[in-house]
Amino acid sequence: MNGTEKPIDPEKEKRKIKSVRRMKDIMTHYYIDAKTADQTGKKVAWITSGGPVEPLIAMDVIPVYPENHGAMIGAAKMGVNLCEKAEEMGYAGDLCSYARADIACATVNGGPIGGLPRPDMLVCCNNICGTVLKWYEVQARYFKVPLFILDTPFNHTEYTPEAHAYVRAQLDEYIIFLETHCKKTLDHDRLAEVGRLSMAGQRLWQQVLDTTVHRPAPMSAFDAFFHLALIVTLRGTQTVVDYYTELLDEMKTRVATGIAAVPGERYRLLWDNLPVWYRTRWLSDKFAVHSACLVADTYTSSWCGTLRYLDENDFLGSMAQGYSRVYINIGTDQMADMVVDMVDKYSVNGLVIHSNRSCKPYSLGQYDIQRIVQEKRGIPSLVIEADMTDSRSFSESQIETRIDAFMEVLK
Repeated sequence: MNGTEKPIDPEKEKRKIKSVRRMKDIMTHYYIDAKTADQTGKKVAWITSGGPVEPLIAMDVIPVYPENHGAMIGAAKMGVNLCEKAEEMGYAGDLCSYARADIACATVNGGPIGGLPRPDMLVCCNNICGTVLKWYEVQARYFKVPLFILDTPFNHTEYTPEAHAYVRAQLDEYIIFLETHCKKTLDHDRLAEVGRLSMAGQRLWQQVLDTTVHRPAPMSAFDAFFHLALIVTLRGTQTVVDYYTELLDEMKTRVATGIAAVPGERYRLLWDNLPVWYRTRWLSDKFAVHSACLVADTYTSSWCGTLRYLDENDFLGSMAQGYSRVYINIGTDQMADMVVDMVDKYSVNGLVIHSNRSCKPYSLGQYDIQRIVQEKRGIPSLVIEADMTDSRSFSESQIETRIDAFMEVLK
């Protein structure tokens, strides 16, 4: 060991999640496969994070997620340069930083992996926000490729038979779109099998998240932000089922042996909204100093939150409801009820709200949710104003002061 190397902390090493290396290997191979698709004869489709990926998997199309890439750009601290480039191209600074980063990235093959593989088609579902509609139209024009838009009505109060019929008919159109551009017919038995794998992966992911009901929690929301990648990108594959089976086993072992994400855990917190990708480590450490662990969040659970609406014996028929009733496509009262349920389930002492400048559908009703949770459960809450990818919206001193003051209230 030379004079510049830090000594290894055995306690810190013990707390590291071993599955991280396996996760990185899977994602590396996934991007290599996507970037070499033209050599293997496979097609690549860019798809929104809330879009129905299972038909793509069933058609042997490689799904690529610009939003996932946006998270990687943020984590690699490359967001500011790409967002500034998009603004130089004429896009407003108030536009979603995922969209700005992705639009700019496409023109320079930028970002941590040298840009995304060129798409053969784009699939856009507006169940997460309206920005994706124009964002994907921009990219479809840039790459001169076909675009399919799946329109899901808001479900602010209820999911109506009319809404179901409307979305269900579009799923048939989606399949025709894929068959046309892939020049082959969808194997419905194959889609049914992909659907079963999708649901199995979602169940396992929920079980992984639920290990944090234990005290001390074996992982934190910051860990979940990282391990989320597979349920988003490769949902419907055996790879996902195998990986989350391994991760769940590791979490159960950590629970059994008392390995804590935050040593000396005293306070249990719930995070709302997307991560602040370029400051996850800083935020994690800042809360840990106060013996606080973020044991759950509303974001990572979104990819298993509609399981009750899916039917593995009629996956195609149930997809309309499953993809329409995602967390940020429902009413604020319903969202607040889900947050209250999570407060109870995970024995939460406080709520941390990321008021995300880039994600307006997610952030719009947060102060109402804050009020409802306060009225129903009486727990304090902290509002952090930032942006998921563009660090120009992050004030370290202000946020540090707010966290310290919030923790004093909890104590």
